[in-house]
Amino acid sequence: PSGASKWNPIEHRAFSEIQKNWAGRPLTDYETVLNYISTTRTKTGLRVDAHLVQLNYPTGVKVSDKEMKDLSLRPHDTQPNRNY
Repeated sequence: PSGASKWNPIEHRAFSEIQKNWAGRPLTDYETVLNYISTTRTKTGLRVDAHLVQLNYPTGVKVSDKEMKDLSLRPHDTQPNRNY
């Protein structure tokens, strides 16, 4: 689906169901978008949750090598190459 990361299988499963849920109806405002996303359900039990965050995030922020080293990151046991 458009807007989904080609490397993230979760996004592909969720976005296709969300797109089926709103099925061509106009997305006129944030409330409408959040409603369609929040009411998405699949036959296998997938439920999608969405929240609107209205914060201003600065652009161009650089993360130092020390800050990256200090992060507590470790690969997942099942799919280590899927970590972000």
